[in-house]
Amino acid sequence: MAIVTGAGGGFGEGIARLFAAEGAHVAVLDIRGDAAERVAASIGGTAFSATVDVGDKAAVDQAIAAVAAHFGAPDIVVNNAGWTHRNQPMLDIDEETFDRVYRINVKSIYLMAQAVVPLMRAHGGGSIINIGSVAGIRPRPGLTWYNGTKGAVNILSQSMAVELAPDRIRVNCVCPVLGETGLLEAFMGVPDTPENRARFLATIPLGRLSRPEDIAHAALYLASDEAAFLTGVLLPVDGGRTI
Repeated sequence: MAIVTGAGGGFGEGIARLFAAEGAHVAVLDIRGDAAERVAASIGGTAFSATVDVGDKAAVDQAIAAVAAHFGAPDIVVNNAGWTHRNQPMLDIDEETFDRVYRINVKSIYLMAQAVVPLMRAHGGGSIINIGSVAGIRPRPGLTWYNGTKGAVNILSQSMAVELAPDRIRVNCVCPVLGETGLLEAFMGVPDTPENRARFLATIPLGRLSRPEDIAHAALYLASDEAAFLTGVLLPVDGGRTI
């Protein structure tokens, strides 16, 4: 059974759909309850949806309890929920926006770990996949505070991997490049015109943005038995951007 946060669209929806297609029961979690219900309904009886604010402890605990009651302990948890501030000078980001981006991108992993690690320990192990970013490896200007959150996600994944290895819980991190999601214009900081998109594509050697299926297939591999000896991996899915 797999739990995917932020699965009401974008990368998370792609991950949830692929995992379900490969035979997993999938818990579709999103702060947008209608979006989570839409994805779960389209997947069918192997999916369960729950509305959750991943930055709120009570909401996370309630959602994980509901999922566990429905499916049992999770085998896989994908921490995909994320948010960004608009690309702009670092001093123009107000404190409320700073707090929000850290709450959604970083605190969420702490809260999910508190909720799911005990279940995985009792179950004999599992796989946690955090969706980091190449922003935490090779940052772009204008996204300084977002870059910081993804640097945290990347290093947290490695530290969690070492600490949880005795419990047979593997922790890995997928690091996408700029993707075809609803956050694209915020990352770019300019309208998504062909001319503006071309400027960003020029920094990606393979010449395109990441897509949900790219991230989903990387997550599927890291969750699979074929990756049983992989933990603490930061896997750039970036068309060569970090080279």
